[in-house]
Amino acid sequence: MYGIALDLGTSGFRAQLINLDSKDVFKVSMTAKHPLPGGNITDHLDFAISVGGDIAHGIIVDAIRKVIDSFHVDASLIKKIVVCGNPIQLSLFQNSEIRDLAYAGKNMQMRLGIEDVKREARIFPASEIFKGSPAFEDCDIFVPPAIRHEIGADALAMMLETDFLDQTVPTLVTDYGTNAEMAIKVGDRIITASAAAGPAIEGQGIGCGMLASPGAISDVISEGKYWRLMVLDADMQARESYLIDPVTGKIVKDSDIKPVGITGTGVISVLSLAMRTGLIENPPKLKYGKILLGDDIFITEDDIKEAGKAIGAIKAAQLTLIIESGLHYDDLENMYMTGASGTYVDAEKAMHVGSCPDFSKKIVQFGNTSLALAREILLDESKFDKVIKLAHQITADHLMMATSGTFKDFYSCELSYWTEGMSKDMYNKFLDIYGLPALPLESNAAIIEKRSSQDIKETGLTGVEIVEDVGITIEELAVGCTLCHRCETECPENAITIVEEGGNRFAMYNTQKCLGTACKRCVRVCPVNAINYEEIKILVH
Repeated sequence: MYGIALDLGTSGFRAQLINLDSKDVFKVSMTAKHPLPGGNITDHLDFAISVGGDIAHGIIVDAIRKVIDSFHVDASLIKKIVVCGNPIQLSLFQNSEIRDLAYAGKNMQMRLGIEDVKREARIFPASEIFKGSPAFEDCDIFVPPAIRHEIGADALAMMLETDFLDQTVPTLVTDYGTNAEMAIKVGDRIITASAAAGPAIEGQGIGCGMLASPGAISDVISEGKYWRLMVLDADMQARESYLIDPVTGKIVKDSDIKPVGITGTGVISVLSLAMRTGLIENPPKLKYGKILLGDDIFITEDDIKEAGKAIGAIKAAQLTLIIESGLHYDDLENMYMTGASGTYVDAEKAMHVGSCPDFSKKIVQFGNTSLALAREILLDESKFDKVIKLAHQITADHLMMATSGTFKDFYSCELSYWTEGMSKDMYNKFLDIYGLPALPLESNAAIIEKRSSQDIKETGLTGVEIVEDVGITIEELAVGCTLCHRCETECPENAITIVEEGGNRFAMYNTQKCLGTACKRCVRVCPVNAINYEEIKILVH
């Protein structure tokens, strides 16, 4: 008999197939990206509201089916599935209310009749999700509770799977990802928040980027004037790869492990080394136009801008939590880093570029806490009851970055630094204008402790499989379409195709490629308004 621990992340899904008798991990599968159109949590939420929760739910369930199929086991032998994720992902998975997560204002929620939505723990038959599949008739799905409706199971996991709740000194924890969950503990007070950092923090949105998966450059180490690439192997362990000249791209020393792309932690490492060595003179300006990392793998100034936006969002949110909790920068004792980006990143380099506070006295790195909590519950159902009890005991305030003036001020400085070349001195002058304390110019020599060497602690007997194709085709009736095909030409991802069938014309969108409601270039360019990206259906014919 088998069980599945499933982490529904904003950038992709990770799943462990576990033998319930031996408690061994049999296999790990992960998606190459999230199946919904768009690159961050805001895109996913907007897509679901615009086209309908049923459509978003159907796309997510289809992707999960593909992950389960990749295990190559009889689905009737799967008896339990434990699912962790943020409130939006879990709500879309269960096809439950999401509008309260989109509209923060109480008046709007009252008008919509969505006040006080509860996101309690649930155990329910898998047949509710996998409708029409007799293989799942004897399987239950477990969903851990939220602390509050907007503080979900992933935030709960990063607190429970570390010793965050036991800390008596100011401690900040961040689950690094496309939607970076974070919390700060000051005495008995806990304040949570999240930052829609965007896909660059996990390697997406970068020209040669990819998720933390086999073949990804996860770190870069200086060896004289050359750089040593560290690449994830099939067991998600970082191994030495090429020794390369980052200016010419010449491979000085070959390796049997070949890089195929670069993940977010690798990008942070490249930024840190490039800043130290003068290859980046002032972000985003590159001295030689590109940084070369091997065959068709490189970093451009556009990549630096994208990475800077993600780093800046996380840093601005962390600084906002610190200020709003009443702390001074030098009061922060501990910084906890979780998730793939928190595991594989060189913490000292993260401090240098700003994705981790450089004034914290101690940095502790953990693995994927969301998946770890799911696995614990899968193997011991009494843990589920303990999690429910603890969730009710935790009292946490939630700080909405979307409505925070402090966040807005910090983030405007971050954007100016990363995309317009603003100096750090000018950064601090603007903070003074905003009435915010200047950032320390010198970094602390923090104690760095790594408690996990890999994102997913156990990859199983057969290692990690990447499920590349998690997209699905959605369609929209294109009334009045003239077959000019301008929408196809305009689409930056080649995600749209116009087809004629039964006397009608349809716009077909590939959800894996489509950038979603954040883009809509196809809609804007249509000369006859034949498509609106709202009346969408999943292709069934």
